[in-house]
Amino acid sequence: MEENKKIILFDGVCNLCNSSVQFVINKDEKDEFRFAAIQSEVGKKLISERSIDITKVDSIILIDPGVAYYTKSDAALEIGAYLKGCRTISKILILIPSNLRNIIYDFIARNRYKWYGKKEVCMVPTMELKAKFLE
Repeated sequence: MEENKKIILFDGVCNLCNSSVQFVINKDEKDEFRFAAIQSEVGKKLISERSIDITKVDSIILIDPGVAYYTKSDAALEIGAYLKGCRTISKILILIPSNLRNIIYDFIARNRYKWYGKKEVCMVPTMELKAKFLE
């Protein structure tokens, strides 16, 4: 794994999550992020190393190696703080207590398959994007 890259773990079969990954890739001007599906071997290893309870967090995790990891709305806003066009809104929304933000986050996470659907298998990145995904 590359040093100094933040790792986004995402639900690889969730259409909303896959769209979100594409959004991050398009807005990541400074090449800050690498990606892995929660269901992948790398994802499982990173989750296990941090003793994250995947039954409570199953949609997005941001790992800043050697610093911290973030889940739910904290992860989404921390990611947004690094993306062109999202920095200001992330800085404003982070002022809302996380327990309130997570009520909305959890509602969306619970309904994401119903609203956006899911794939049978994890997303396979194109050749030009393959370097951004951990194996």
